[in-house]
Amino acid sequence: MEPSTGGTAAAHHTEHRIEVAAPLDTVYGLVADVTGWPRVFGPTIHAEQLELDGGTERIRLWATANGAVKTWVSRRELDPGAHRIAFRQEVSQSPVASMGGEWILEALPDGRTSVLLTHDYTAVDDVPDAEQWIAQAVDRNSNAELAALRGAAEGAATAADPEGLELTFADTVEIDGPAEAVREFLYRAEEWEKRLPHVSRVVLREDTPGLQHLEMDTTAKDGSTHTTASVRVALADGRLVYKQLVLPPLLSLHLGCWTLTPTPQGTVAATSEHTIRINPERLALLGEGTTVADAKAYVRTALGTNSTATLRHAKAYAEGTARD
Repeated sequence: MEPSTGGTAAAHHTEHRIEVAAPLDTVYGLVADVTGWPRVFGPTIHAEQLELDGGTERIRLWATANGAVKTWVSRRELDPGAHRIAFRQEVSQSPVASMGGEWILEALPDGRTSVLLTHDYTAVDDVPDAEQWIAQAVDRNSNAELAALRGAAEGAATAADPEGLELTFADTVEIDGPAEAVREFLYRAEEWEKRLPHVSRVVLREDTPGLQHLEMDTTAKDGSTHTTASVRVALADGRLVYKQLVLPPLLSLHLGCWTLTPTPQGTVAATSEHTIRINPERLALLGEGTTVADAKAYVRTALGTNSTATLRHAKAYAEGTARD
């Protein structure tokens, strides 16, 4: 990510506040665990902890802002005793020239928690409408994040995933071909309409190298067709992670990761991992009497079948490349 260029405009300060019916430590834990943010906050696509030294942490975030995907590195100062977390972007991405803020949590007398999220920012002054763009993005994302935080914290305060709505699973195919060819097959999703029989339509946009918007229609084992839209991030370690922003009605969360691992035999273990959360209000889509367990089994089969098919086609492609 390149530093923003140009001068800077005036500094701005915003505050967003919410009350949460959950204990202070529960709420603080959700804010402090940045690697869990993609599961909690809708705008967050992916998050990684780069360094941790005592109470100082460096993180990289990929998140949507006004429909665009932005990535940045921030330094956070965590104070669990005071239940405060200050953050500051090290290098901002245009039209943001600088941004920081703080999460300030306070216990309320009735066991609830007050959450104050502050931001201070400056805009690049030679970008038209930069201040308006940032103000809108900060307001939209802050409100969405606070609402999601309340939902996650209040659910956790009631019980730890009482219905077992979430499921993580993976499928692996061993490939006797170059990892670069497998990675190319998975990365170039614009070719999937021709390469994968279960994909009938693909629209891919990559305005920034390594950040992809992918919309596609896929056919499930039962013949039903689903339209999904995802943001995919190519990480420096070779993983390709994604988050679905447009989901099938049966899901309220879908995170995925393609990983290629060398084996001692000299082959490549290609793995597709999924984390999903069932939308319990839409169980009837699978028929009356459908349980959460039924829905998880259905989704596991549907996603696993398509992922394995993709990996097997990647295997044929990579092994064919190796023979050429």
